[in-house]
Amino acid sequence: MVNVTIDGQKVSVPEGTTIMEAADQIGVKIPHLCFLKDVNDIGACRVCVVEIEGFEKLATACNTECAEGMVINTNSERARKARKINVELILSDHNANCPHCLKSGNCTLQSLANDLGLLIPEYHNVARKMNWHRDLPIIRDDSKCIKCMRCVQICENMQGLGIWTILGTGARTTIGVRDNKRIDLSNCALCGQCVTHCPVGALRECDDRRRFQNALEDPEKIVLLQIAPAVRTAWGEQIGLSVKDATLGKLVCAFKKIGVDYVFDTTLSADLTIMEEGSEFLNRLQHKEDYSWPMFTSCCPGWVRYAKTQAPEFLPNLSTAKSPQQMFGTMAKTYMAQRLGIDPDKIYSVSVMPCTCKKYERAVDQVQDSGHGDDVDLVLTTREIDRIIRSYGIEADELTDEPFDEVFGKGSGAGVIFGSTGGVMEAALRSAYFLVTGNNPEPDAFSEVRGEEGWRECTFNLAGQELKIAIISRLGNVRKLIDALRSGEKSYDFVEVMACPGGCVGGGGQPFRDGEEKAGERAGILYSLDNLNDIRFSHENPTVQELYDKFLGAPLSELSHKYLHTEVKDWDMEMNFDPDSLEDKQ
Repeated sequence: MVNVTIDGQKVSVPEGTTIMEAADQIGVKIPHLCFLKDVNDIGACRVCVVEIEGFEKLATACNTECAEGMVINTNSERARKARKINVELILSDHNANCPHCLKSGNCTLQSLANDLGLLIPEYHNVARKMNWHRDLPIIRDDSKCIKCMRCVQICENMQGLGIWTILGTGARTTIGVRDNKRIDLSNCALCGQCVTHCPVGALRECDDRRRFQNALEDPEKIVLLQIAPAVRTAWGEQIGLSVKDATLGKLVCAFKKIGVDYVFDTTLSADLTIMEEGSEFLNRLQHKEDYSWPMFTSCCPGWVRYAKTQAPEFLPNLSTAKSPQQMFGTMAKTYMAQRLGIDPDKIYSVSVMPCTCKKYERAVDQVQDSGHGDDVDLVLTTREIDRIIRSYGIEADELTDEPFDEVFGKGSGAGVIFGSTGGVMEAALRSAYFLVTGNNPEPDAFSEVRGEEGWRECTFNLAGQELKIAIISRLGNVRKLIDALRSGEKSYDFVEVMACPGGCVGGGGQPFRDGEEKAGERAGILYSLDNLNDIRFSHENPTVQELYDKFLGAPLSELSHKYLHTEVKDWDMEMNFDPDSLEDKQ
C-alpha cells in the first residue's frame, strides 16, 4: 500500500493504483476525455492533468501511478489553466456545429467545454472536412475526430482487428482505415464498438431515418416492423424511461403512433433459428465423420465477417441457419404475406436491431430468398428509433402498453435470451435435449453457460453423449479461440460466438453514455423475462409449430433449406451503396 494526499484528503491505495483511480475512491472526479479503463490509458488528450508537489511538469492522472508520500492537487490554478487550454486546442480542430451532431447533449467534449466555461473560441477553427460515403454501415466524420485514439485501441485491444490506424504526420495527422481502404472492403467486422466508445460524434452508424419516414409516407407500401430481443432492454434509455417503465408494449405503442402498419417480435424467428440450428447440430452429430468440428453459430454477422477474413478454413463449420433477422424477413414476404392477405411486393420490411452490422447483413445478396426483393428492406438501430420517437414529438408518459400484431406475435423465453452472450447456446441445448429424448429438461438446466466472461466453456451430457461447448463474446477472444483450435490446444463440439462484449445487449447499435457499460445489466433483464415467460422452449412455441405444420414441413426440410439457410462462405464482403453518397462538407 502507498499513502498519498489528494486535494487535502489522505488515502491509502495498493501499489500500482493510478492517481485517477485513487481520486475516484475518495469521490474526487478528475475530468478526462480519451481515457477508457483497461483499453485506452495513453494520456492523449491531456485533460486529466494534475499538479504534484515537487514535480516540475503536470502529470496525466489516467496513467501516472501513485507513489508513497505524493501530494496531489487535481484542481490547482496551474492544472485548471492547462486543462482549459488543452480543451480549447482540441476544439480548434473540431467541427463544433453541435446542432447537427447526433451526440449533442450526450457528448463528453461538449460537457467539458461547458464545465470549463469555454463560451467564446480563443483559437481559429481549422477542422478538416468530412469525406466519407454516408450509405456505409459505419460513418466516420473526420471534422469531429479529436484523435483520442479510443477507436484505434478498442479495435486493436478489445476486438483484435486493428482496422483503425494513425494516418499522416504533424498537423495532417488523422485516424483512418488501415491501408486507406473503404471500410466495407477492409477486414472490419462492422461491429460498431468504435462507435459506442467514441466520446464525440466522429463515428456513427448510417442514418436510415429518412428512408423509414419515406416508406411510412408512401401509400403503396405496407410497413412491417420486427423488434430484436436485445432492443427491449435499452430502447427507453435515451427517451427518459426507466428500465421498469420501458416495456415492450410501450415501444409497440410508439411505432403504432408513428404509423407502422404491423409490429412483430423477432423473438419468434429466434425460436425458428433454434429449431433449424439445433436440428442441424444433431444431424451433424449423427454423421460426425462428414463434418469438421466444432460447429459454430452463425447468427452474428460481425462474427461471419470476421471468419471470412481471419479464419476462412473454419467457414464450413458455421451453421447454415440464417439469423433471426433474415428468417423473419423471408417469412414476412412469404408465409406472413399469405396469412395477412397482402401483396408481398408492397411489404416494406424493417428490423430494429442493437447492431450496426445488421445494416450490412440485410443487403447481402446470398440471403435474399423470398423472391420479392430484399427480404429485409431497412435496418434501424436502437439509437435511431429513439431519435425517431423524439422527432415525432412522442412523450414517454403518453405511451401505453399495446400488444404485438397477431400471426407472429409471440416468442418463447428461449428466443428472448438470444440477445445475451450464451443465450443462443442455452436455447439450442434446451430444444436439442427435447429433440433427442422426447422430454423437456428443466428450463434452467443449462444455465451454466451464462456469465460475462469473454470465453467460457462447459461440458454437458446429452442422452449419454458428452458435449464440450464454448461461449465467446468479443472478437479479441475469438482470435484466441481460433489460435487454440488451430494448435490443437482446444477442441469443442459446439461454439457460440458474439462479436460484441456481452452479446447483442452490448451491441454497436445500442444507446451509450460515456464511461458506462450496461451489457450485464441488460442481460439480467432478458433472463428475468425468460423466467417470467409461460413458454420457455422454442419447440413449444405454437406459432413455430404452425409454421412447420402449414408451410415449412419440418426443420431441415427442402423448403426450410430454401428459405431459412444460407452458405456464409459465399457471402460478399462488399456492401451495395449509392456511389454518389460521398459526404464532403463542413
